[in-house]
Amino acid sequence: MMDNAAVHAATEQLTEAIRESEEYRQYKALKDAVMENETNRALLKEYQRTQTRLQMVAVAGRDADSDDVERFNKLSALLYMNSDVAQYLMAQMRMQQLTGEVFQSVAKAAELDLDLPGM
Repeated sequence: MMDNAAVHAATEQLTEAIRESEEYRQYKALKDAVMENETNRALLKEYQRTQTRLQMVAVAGRDADSDDVERFNKLSALLYMNSDVAQYLMAQMRMQQLTGEVFQSVAKAAELDLDLPGM
């Protein structure tokens, strides 16, 4: 069996680098501020649930339910009207992009042939 100590050590270094990045610090500060508000928390939870449902349907190659699409559009409009929430969602997207890039690099290094949407 291979010793993965070097991989685990590098993972810890990467984790620390991410936590020290400006992108993460901004994301974390915005998340903490936005999530203090119960209404924001509830709306964001529903937004993310609906978004995930729509993404799963798209990955499966099916047409999205029109009610889900309408709900997602209304939630998006409502959430983006709040500048703090809008900044948080943009920071979240930047963090998702960063972690996606990391994942792509690791998958490429491992010679994994992954055909994932958006990658």
